[in-house]
Amino acid sequence: MTTDWRDLSLRLTDLLGLEHAPIAITFSEDAVAADSGIAPFGGPLSEPTPDGRSGAVPAPCVFWMHAHTHTFFTTPGDHGNCSVGEYTHGLVEAGDILDREDVGALLEVGWVTMEAFAGVAALERRPSSIVYGPLADTSHDPDVVLLRLSPYQAMELGDATSIHLSGKPQCQILPIAIDQGKVALSMGCALSRARTGMGDDELTCAIPPGQLAEIVANLEGVVGADKQVVGYAHADAARF
Repeated sequence: MTTDWRDLSLRLTDLLGLEHAPIAITFSEDAVAADSGIAPFGGPLSEPTPDGRSGAVPAPCVFWMHAHTHTFFTTPGDHGNCSVGEYTHGLVEAGDILDREDVGALLEVGWVTMEAFAGVAALERRPSSIVYGPLADTSHDPDVVLLRLSPYQAMELGDATSIHLSGKPQCQILPIAIDQGKVALSMGCALSRARTGMGDDELTCAIPPGQLAEIVANLEGVVGADKQVVGYAHADAARF
């Protein structure tokens, strides 16, 4: 049975009142075919740092910001400036990045400990390409659906499905959703917020695509009930 991702995206956006379109992300062990109709992200890579880091953007989570409006594919080299993001996206092993400057800086200031880093989720497969874009425009079943939410929207989503609250780094919600099958909500992390420009009032959530239809159906009841409760609360407040 073919899933109508556009319909689910539009319904989800309408129910939650999303400001930013839901994103579809697909990790592939194959390169994107030349006749796929999907354009590369493009642009030059940054000059390599002394420890070899280089990329098309400061961190993989920055691609999320672009994916609200158009579909594109990336290669591993595009993600190479942020060692933590490379790791969570399954592009490198932990041992490949522990001696890099950016990881050292995070450890030095205590932003993360070695013990905590050992528990960070990473994609279990090694992708050769990653496709990002609006869920409404996807022509294939994605690996994960990503949302940017306000606390109120996260509250309603939490009433519609069981949510796993993830710690930093923010980007580990992708492998948690993909490999563990959990709806993963992140409060964000200072590193990602600085690089993406996400608002202080925004959260991110990664959803396994196979659960999305049920979540949207559940949200219809949740949102309807919340509207009635809010109406009651406003009417009741008139007594004070």
